[in-house]
Formats: sequence, structure tokens, C-alpha cells
Amino acid sequence: MSADASTHADGATGTRAGAGTAPLFRGLVDDAGLFPPTALPMSKALERHRNDLAGGDPVLTHRFLCPAGRLDELRERVTFPIRLGLILDVPDLPPLDDLTVELVEVRQGPGETPGDVAERLADRMPAGARLFVEVVPGDPASLPRDASGPGLKVRCGGPAADAFPRAEDLGALIAHCAEHGVPFKATAGLHNAVRHFDPALGVDRHGFLNLVLAVCAAVQGRDPVAVLKLTDVGGLVRTAQAVPEEIATRARELLVSYGSCSTGTPIDDLVALGLIAHRPPSAGTGPGPVPGTTFDTAEEIA
Repeated sequence: MSADASTHADGATGTRAGAGTAPLFRGLVDDAGLFPPTALPMSKALERHRNDLAGGDPVLTHRFLCPAGRLDELRERVTFPIRLGLILDVPDLPPLDDLTVELVEVRQGPGETPGDVAERLADRMPAGARLFVEVVPGDPASLPRDASGPGLKVRCGGPAADAFPRAEDLGALIAHCAEHGVPFKATAGLHNAVRHFDPALGVDRHGFLNLVLAVCAAVQGRDPVAVLKLTDVGGLVRTAQAVPEEIATRARELLVSYGSCSTGTPIDDLVALGLIAHRPPSAGTGPGPVPGTTFDTAEEIA
């Protein structure tokens, strides 16, 4: 990594980065603080979210993920305007007229396709919200083939080794989305930037930097699987720095965001890798781990 000082595309001054770096990571991380392993109480999660809003870090979407089953608790405790990603963990969409809901995320039921889910919820979706249907990687035949239908959601980990999708299956989903222009979100397992082995689970954890760069590869017609498997930190950093802004923008139109129970660790990882400039931490986020050294057995489920 170069130690040359320069001005980033987002206006910050610090470690040198390529023109595409800022678009690659802007608005990448949804706030999943209510979910394991952090699993903050509602009051603490909202306090952290408010502090993050005040900090305004551009890596964060400043969108708060909340299960539908906890909306009453949210309403009782929230004291400031909030943008929601709603995780549908109840049989039907509850009344949402008093809330700003940007995303609705739901698992498809047995035998359903994403199109079936979209049709089932069509009359009850809040105005302006986008639907993302969680699918299991490895079955592209049932996936939407244009951007007019629902977006997709993919789980990249879990509490056991078999919850982590193979790079080949995750790569196939990314390639499908790139080919057909279908946006997708990710969640779970993406605790650090770079792919690494978790000895507690005996599995390789996907890295969020690998994921972002795999989408870049896919929009350029290259194999995303190879990028998902990379563990060369320096090579990944150089690749990120070299991404043209146009490719970064196209990739992030596909990869909308990913849910993280920590809003500090992704920023800390990107700073440590020299991909964004250092910024004072927002109150409540706390310091994050050194990339690739912290392993959790619980997983966010947003």
C-alpha cells in the first residue's frame, strides 16, 4: 500500500486510493445492531444509530434494520427520524404508514420463487420501498431475469459451517445478477474485509471486500468466484485501488448494501487497509478488530 497523501474522491485527505475507491464503499453497510452477535437492546441500538447519523460516515447507509415483530418496541423508543430496512419475520406486513421504510426483506417460502413472493406482497408494500427476497445460492433457474422484479438477498454465513455458501454458488448468484441487472443485498458472515479461515467453525469466511470486488469482476465479464477465494490482502487492496469509477458505480448499483451488526468494524478494516481515509470514530461504534483476527460463532440474522 502506498503511503502517499492525496485527496480521495469523497474529499477526504489521507492514504492514496484509486478513483473508484470512494464509489466502491459509499453506502455499503446497513445497521443490523439488533441482530446477533452484537444483539444490542433496542435503546442501545438506537443510541448507536443516532451517533452514527451524527458522524455521517459515508461507508454507512444510515439505514436501520428492524424485524417487523419489534416495530412496536421501535416506535416506543425512537425519538428521531429514521430510515428503515424492514426484516419481515411475521406472516404479513404490519401497518407502516407512520414509518419511512426503504427496503422490505423476506425469505421465500417452500416452493416459492422470488416472483411469487413479490406477487404475494404487492398490495401491501409501503410506497417507495424495494422488496428483496432471500434466496439460497445454487438454484439460478428460479431467479428473476430483469431489474423490474424483486431484488435478491443472500446469506453469506451463519452459526455453523454449512451456513456459509460455497464460493462457486455465491459467485453464480453474483454472475446472474450482473448478467440480468438484478440488484442484491447480502447479510451474515461478512465480519471482516478479507476472506480468512475461522478455526472455531472450520470454514473460510467470506470477506466483504472480496464480495465487492467479485461484483466488479462480474460486471466486467470476469469470473467472480476467483475473486471470492482470494486471501492476498495486498493484491485485493491494489485491485480495489485500480477499479475504474464507472465499474465501481455499476457494481454498487447491483450490490445495494450488506447488513452488519457492527457499524464500526467495516470502517476500521477499510482504514487499516488504506482504502479510505482515517476518520474520527463516531461515539458508540467503538474500535473494531484487526482484519482477519476476530471470529464469532453467532451470526447476524438480518
